[in-house]
Amino acid sequence: MGIEDASMRNGRALSDQWADSVVVRPRTTEQHITVNKRLVLGFAISILTLIIVTAIAITLSVSFERCAAESSGALAANGSSNSKWKQSRNTNISYRDSEDGQQPWRHLRLPATLRPRHYDLRLSVYMENFTFSGEVHIEFECVHSTKLIVLHTDRLEVDKVLVYSDSKKAGVMRIQRRFHYQPKQVYVIALHREMKPLRTYKINITFHAHIEHELLGFFRSSYVLNGERRFLAVTQFSPTHARKAFPCFDEPIYKATFRVSLKHESSYQSLSNMPVEASTSDEDGWVTNHFSRTPRMSTYYLAWAVCNFTYREAVTDSGVVIRLYARPDAIQSGSGDYALHITKRLLQFYQDYFKVKYSLPKLDLLAVPKHPYAAMENWGLSVFVEQKILLDPDVSSFSYQMELTMVVVHEICHQWFGDLVTPVWWEDVWLKEGFAHYFEYIGTDFLFPKWNMEKQRFLTDVLHEVMLLDGLASSHPISQEVFEATDIDRVFDWIAYKKGAALIRMLANVMGQPLFQRGLNDYLMTHMYGNAARDDLWNKFSEAMQREGKDINITQVMDRWTLQMGYPVVTISKNDSLDNSVTISQEHFVYDTDAKIQNPELFNKSFQWQIPLTLAVGNSSHISTETIIWVSNKTGTNYAKCVFNLLVSDHHSFFLFSRAGYLPQNVPLQMISYLSQETEFLPWHAASRALYQLDKLLDRTEDHSLFSDYVLRQVEPKYHKLGWPATSPQGSFMQAAYQTEELQREVMMLACSFGNKHCHRQAVSLISDWISSNKNRIPPNVRDIVYCTGVSLMDEDVWEFIWMKFHSSTAISEKKVLLEALTCSDNIFLLNRLLNLSLTSDLVPDQDVIDVIIHVGRNPLGRHLAWRYFREKWDILNSRYGEALFMNSKLISGVTEFLNTEAELNELKEFILTSGGESAPAFARAVEIVQANVKWHILFQQQFYRWLRKAPDG
Repeated sequence: MGIEDASMRNGRALSDQWADSVVVRPRTTEQHITVNKRLVLGFAISILTLIIVTAIAITLSVSFERCAAESSGALAANGSSNSKWKQSRNTNISYRDSEDGQQPWRHLRLPATLRPRHYDLRLSVYMENFTFSGEVHIEFECVHSTKLIVLHTDRLEVDKVLVYSDSKKAGVMRIQRRFHYQPKQVYVIALHREMKPLRTYKINITFHAHIEHELLGFFRSSYVLNGERRFLAVTQFSPTHARKAFPCFDEPIYKATFRVSLKHESSYQSLSNMPVEASTSDEDGWVTNHFSRTPRMSTYYLAWAVCNFTYREAVTDSGVVIRLYARPDAIQSGSGDYALHITKRLLQFYQDYFKVKYSLPKLDLLAVPKHPYAAMENWGLSVFVEQKILLDPDVSSFSYQMELTMVVVHEICHQWFGDLVTPVWWEDVWLKEGFAHYFEYIGTDFLFPKWNMEKQRFLTDVLHEVMLLDGLASSHPISQEVFEATDIDRVFDWIAYKKGAALIRMLANVMGQPLFQRGLNDYLMTHMYGNAARDDLWNKFSEAMQREGKDINITQVMDRWTLQMGYPVVTISKNDSLDNSVTISQEHFVYDTDAKIQNPELFNKSFQWQIPLTLAVGNSSHISTETIIWVSNKTGTNYAKCVFNLLVSDHHSFFLFSRAGYLPQNVPLQMISYLSQETEFLPWHAASRALYQLDKLLDRTEDHSLFSDYVLRQVEPKYHKLGWPATSPQGSFMQAAYQTEELQREVMMLACSFGNKHCHRQAVSLISDWISSNKNRIPPNVRDIVYCTGVSLMDEDVWEFIWMKFHSSTAISEKKVLLEALTCSDNIFLLNRLLNLSLTSDLVPDQDVIDVIIHVGRNPLGRHLAWRYFREKWDILNSRYGEALFMNSKLISGVTEFLNTEAELNELKEFILTSGGESAPAFARAVEIVQANVKWHILFQQQFYRWLRKAPDG
């Protein structure tokens, strides 16, 4: 697989011991010495002299290299980004000042001596044995004098290297040594003579490698069509895996243009970022597709695929060709039509919103059976796992449609935030992910205004979620420093996505939409085809505000939110004096209040934020329009008579405060007593999420029925009022019915989950009818509720029936619901069987393997089983998802978040000691959450149940 074999000739894979000793040496004249007995002494003296002279020469050479490297910052990828290049290259690069500065291959960042301009990449793909060979020509500019070319490779077998000079002395340059340094995944070419600044050079590298089974780099996947297994190969380069497919300068700042050619058997077709420019056929049945030259872009957005898919097509008013590629049966059934339709609308929406045109002539959407993430926004060739883009309207629920819609909205937004303007370095990955996550809600509201996503779902699904994560003592700033390669994957976490989205939303509300859009337009126009850092965005927002006479320094405001972890809890108290004033104070909210005692160094930093606080001024008879005041100190006084409305819909925050000890335990429970009178979806959704969290804390305690009975008393009046939906689908999705049907679904889920007998009987009746008639009349919007309830209450034959339907179903959304329903069984044997089958069956996608383990863990009867299985299979799971740390983190969090006994906490700690590894941050969060669960049981469980015993019946 790799090129680590030390037996390779010509210095292609030298040992680390050699790499430790090699330096760039000046050429020395060989001296021929005749040795005889009379000249032994002279020989010794000559050798000693030669050693001394060589040492001096080496020292002078190293000093020259350092001086040259330090003389100035490197140039930018384009004229407008010089400062970005300097900023990026001066960050996290220490080799110039270190004692081993002459060995830049030992450092995280590539040396700032060269800058790529263009790649000409030619690949031959052999699907019969899953290998490929390639040749890459890289044109690059020398920025600082150097004899070294250092670029990235990983798992590539390098066959031949040639370096050319385009200067007056054009020709092949002599290579002194070349070797692969695996610890940093770089390939080093040491030349005999220096390359000079401002001159252009070319390197030609031929190589070959395997098309991997692991879902990173250039990998393979398969599907079954008409009983025949078919294979495809596709790329996943983000964040650092382009180097697995071709030698390259694999950092975001090294933008260049690309021209790709793919040769393969004519029974396959190939796709890449750009349209096919020309195609040639060989007599042996092979075809070569030559793709047009790309705009300037980062390596991790390059993409290609070799498959035998078919497609549907749409064309925007501006002439952009959109194609959705998928399995032939999925295309024939129309499963891709919905995503294709909304993509066409979204391209126009984003162009109008950002006032920046989409940059490419085409956009392909590729649905693949397996992928390490939900999707990847490769410029012009976005890749989706099938569950996130294929939709069958006859069997898909509202929730499935909503999730799919948001994934598509997210990826299309990246065509601007990410592809067109790319963060300088991974510490600011939230600049693209936060924006894309925020626009999931803005873009979905554009498509379906009555869903009201930004005003409702954003609060529960983003803000509340990130409040829990960012309230942990193990949290981190949204802008993280990246010191090691393993840190790069770790920045792709929910803090980057959800906190990033929350901060962008806060800023949009403070600025107002017109100024916010103007700032975004200036940002995109200034940095298009280049790189940008957070200060570039803040500066554009500040300029937009200043043009309207609003002198707010956005950098000063936002640095408090991005460069320190956590968030404040704001306390507002009315003063007893008659001056109508209130006192406003802030402090760092920490979920575990003991953390401040256990880690005083961290919490002695006096965290403060500049908080835009929205107030309504007036009295009980009249309230003025809302106004914003800024809270920037620990404590301040506001001289106004303020009316503060308690947001009783925000149940999740009250549960959070009570769990952290800021409020008595009965407060959130008392608040839900009014739910039966509530007619809006948002309060129910917020309450249900909080109740499910609390239920998982209590579901293995003796008095759990006290809690479930109390919840049912609050839910049942609304459940009986709303009833069940019609038992046969009424056509496709109806936008107008969304809020009503989602409220009905939310109440039904609570009723069935907490044991309402009528809900149970109805679910059993529908499952029985399906089995006896072999006709599924269950409404798609509640199938997950009915399937899960039926599996949990009925016998093993029902489980086998659902398993059989999972195998036979061709609808992606239905397969996912069926698989998750199997995790609801109360039979430990069946749960264990499911865990083993999911890990070994090709029918279960990798994303769903993780979901199965997590869902088994949410079942109180399966929680410890899933935890034990996770530990036993960790080596297999970690080898499969190890480099996709986002998936690993999701798995660790999902399996451990509801562990709540001292024994389980000790097992977790012991497991981490032996198996933590690169997933240490995720395990640190897991320990903190489980410790908080255990602590809650010790401090509050009895108090909680005492209140429930005295609670009123209504």
